[in-house]
Amino acid sequence: MTEPTHAHPHAHQGDHGEGAASSMPAPAERDPRMPRLAQSPGFNASMRSGWGTPVRTPVIPTGAALAAHHHRARLAEALPGRTIAVAAGRAPVRANDTSFEFRADSDFLWLLGCGIEDAVLVIDSVPGGHDATLYLPAPFRPGDDGFHNDPLRGELWVGPMPGLAEYAEALDVRTRRIEELVLGDDTLVVGAPTPVGPAAAALAANPRSADLKRVLAELRMIKDEWELAELAAAVASTEQGFAAMARELSSAIEWGGERWLQGTFDRHARMVGNGPGYASIVGSGAHAPILHWVRADGAISPEELLLLDVGVERRSGYTADVTRTIPAGGTFTSAQRAVHDLVEASHRAGLAAVGPGRPWSDFHVASMEVIARGLHDWGMLPVSVDEALAPDGQQHRRYLVCGVGHHLGIDVHDCAGSSYAAYQGAVMQPGMALTVEPGLYFHAFDETVPPELRGLGVRIEDDLVVTETGHDVLSSGIPIDAAGLEAWLATARSGEPLPAAADAASGR
Repeated sequence: MTEPTHAHPHAHQGDHGEGAASSMPAPAERDPRMPRLAQSPGFNASMRSGWGTPVRTPVIPTGAALAAHHHRARLAEALPGRTIAVAAGRAPVRANDTSFEFRADSDFLWLLGCGIEDAVLVIDSVPGGHDATLYLPAPFRPGDDGFHNDPLRGELWVGPMPGLAEYAEALDVRTRRIEELVLGDDTLVVGAPTPVGPAAAALAANPRSADLKRVLAELRMIKDEWELAELAAAVASTEQGFAAMARELSSAIEWGGERWLQGTFDRHARMVGNGPGYASIVGSGAHAPILHWVRADGAISPEELLLLDVGVERRSGYTADVTRTIPAGGTFTSAQRAVHDLVEASHRAGLAAVGPGRPWSDFHVASMEVIARGLHDWGMLPVSVDEALAPDGQQHRRYLVCGVGHHLGIDVHDCAGSSYAAYQGAVMQPGMALTVEPGLYFHAFDETVPPELRGLGVRIEDDLVVTETGHDVLSSGIPIDAAGLEAWLATARSGEPLPAAADAASGR
């Protein structure tokens, strides 16, 4: 990775304080053998001319700008007469003067349709609609010293960048320089924390609004047609990613291990979208029961189960979240299949409980009842099924400490800022997108588990949309039953075309 020749600090424009991270130290006195180019008049003069005009058109997902306009209208209607500011945020520091890739705050994405680092979107609710102004940092272009001196906004360093005019045209919003941002005392603020940067001072005077965060989360619960299409496309790409991992399974078993499959999916996700919507979980053997096994540093044995929990995030920000547990060697053992069959039964019970007008808790309760009864039949509960299912019991949850579903959308755990009454205490409505994901997690060191089941972890997770008459399973392209998974895995590993989603769903 190249370093700025003038030791420009990492901490973005406006953050030039003492102690700021840099790629190399600056000399106390000018070194004639290694001059800092920013201080060389001849160099600067030579860089100001002789440049053409590159293409700077923003890449906006099709339909995103119009969808965002409608989202802003819904927000303005919910908060009449208010002024709202939403901060996009900035890429977090990875180490010293390097950063992770930028991903905008989800509310910002929902309201604008694309992510712009350090930008702030201001929405004024006015009679009959809303006014929107996007404040953003202007890039440094030929003729500006920053063009070649600023590795964060200089086009010579980062490539052609859309500016105020380009974003105004592409998004149909008014644009202003970020330095012009001024917020009134009564402005409601949400978005990514912004302790530094060009908007920091303007945002600092107004605390983040929990009420606005709640309103946005609850508005986002009901997806429009464009959002549902984005989710369906994310799931379809995720199913392709599962097939890509299956094709690489032999290499993973032979030498690459869990990380080879994780890398396989992440590469696929980055090729077809932004990348993975969350840290991809690839757990083999005793790692499968570990709920968030993202280290993926273990080997894969053909005798063991392999839990894959992954999702492609579209360039719009919408993500899938799908889990399957497969036998790495191609065939479930009797013990593995028994656990998988119980989780499948729990999953089917949960799916059957999803529909409009039903309490959100229905699919949770339905899934848990099957799990509790199955564990009791295996002699693994110290109490009766009714005692375990009682609020003060919950002994079955030793083997399933997480929930069995959540809202899905522009966040993998979407709408988390909602009130309890609007989320877990509400009824399901058409347009809601959610996951159903029961599992059983028998840790290798859990001495309450029969020896033959220790180290087995199984989760089945589908992405669903509530409809007027029931629900649609978006992730039906991969079977959920053991026999279907064995057949799917054999076909995927062979490289033969996989059955269409409708055919795969027929075996569910």
